[in-house]
Amino acid sequence: MDTVTSPPLATAAAHPLPSAAFSRPAHPFGLYLHVPFCATRCGYCDFNTYTAGELGGSASPQSWLDGVRRELESAAAVFAREAGAVPTVDTVFVGGGTPSLLGASGLTDLLDATRAAFDLAPDAEVTTESNPESTSPAFFDGIRAAGYTRVSLGMQSAAPHVLAALDRAHTPGRAVAAAREAADAGFAHVNLDLIYGTPGEEDADLDASLAAVIDAGVDHVSAYALIVEDGTALARRVRRGEIPMPDDDVLAARYERIDATLGAAGFAWYEVSNFARGEGAACRHNLGYWDGGDWWGIGPGAHSHVGGTRFWNVKHPARYAETLAGGLLPVADSEVLTDDERHLERVMLTVRLRTGVAAEDLHPAERDRADDAVRSGLLDRRGDRYVLTDRGRLLADGVVRDVLD
Repeated sequence: MDTVTSPPLATAAAHPLPSAAFSRPAHPFGLYLHVPFCATRCGYCDFNTYTAGELGGSASPQSWLDGVRRELESAAAVFAREAGAVPTVDTVFVGGGTPSLLGASGLTDLLDATRAAFDLAPDAEVTTESNPESTSPAFFDGIRAAGYTRVSLGMQSAAPHVLAALDRAHTPGRAVAAAREAADAGFAHVNLDLIYGTPGEEDADLDASLAAVIDAGVDHVSAYALIVEDGTALARRVRRGEIPMPDDDVLAARYERIDATLGAAGFAWYEVSNFARGEGAACRHNLGYWDGGDWWGIGPGAHSHVGGTRFWNVKHPARYAETLAGGLLPVADSEVLTDDERHLERVMLTVRLRTGVAAEDLHPAERDRADDAVRSGLLDRRGDRYVLTDRGRLLADGVVRDVLD
């Protein structure tokens, strides 16, 4: 793909973001790169994604990549101007959408553009999400050669009728085959995503999915309860009474089943919905989100957090590209978090980690309520930290609400 000329430094950050936000970016520092393209729209998905038919001629992978190059260079220019230096990038995560639709050459161009604007740490974790159907041995060989170190594959389920209920466009068994192809290409870290609690899913379906995941030999599993998001096709089907809402008791039982099965196979939870097996298998990029790091989100609709300022981009790919072509950052809006908001977010996120929340991060009244949760069997006190118990993980959101009151 052809390169483009960046807007001059003087106009590289024309949106009025506070200068103080960029003076001391926290570490680890990550980049999230959003690919907004999908071949089809899954019924449960409310992400900022577009099919070719929805975009028409208003945007293309080329115009998107041109915009990404400009935003990467503009983001680096902001740091150079406000902080005097561009931060070293510890993690890169390419998400979507369906990044694998770009092919190995497109993902190579994307990583090359990232390296042109930012220095990557020698041990940087570089992840791309992929749909199993748009991958192949040649695809994995290509992105591994480009410098990607980790692959996350959307499996969701091994049961055909569950995939159909989710409007997933891949065949059962393809995700496992793709995971093995990624390993053969040299990827030491491969994740498979599961969704549990889909209407029509039985215990036997979940057991088959877990058996397939374990057989695939991956070192990471993300397991998410199905959430019916407003505005999705799934929500409309529920509203019409075609399928039932996921049952909370069923979801809890399925989570326990997942935890027990993965635990017996050598996986350990490190965040409520994420399980890793072996040294270095946890997703460092996501740990950066959960444990107080900073990141810049590149692409249409991407969200960023730097130095206590949160900002997010315009959503439509055409407007995104046009804004950058005009020499402006594509920021739709921003907010500076108050001390109370930063405290709230830190507690909400760290309590979900296996390492728990530090007692010193809680206000005195919050520590008292955390001690109440210990007596109720929802938290354990381990030295100077509060950690969710097995029962507490089932009620994690409620535990956080009770502690924060």
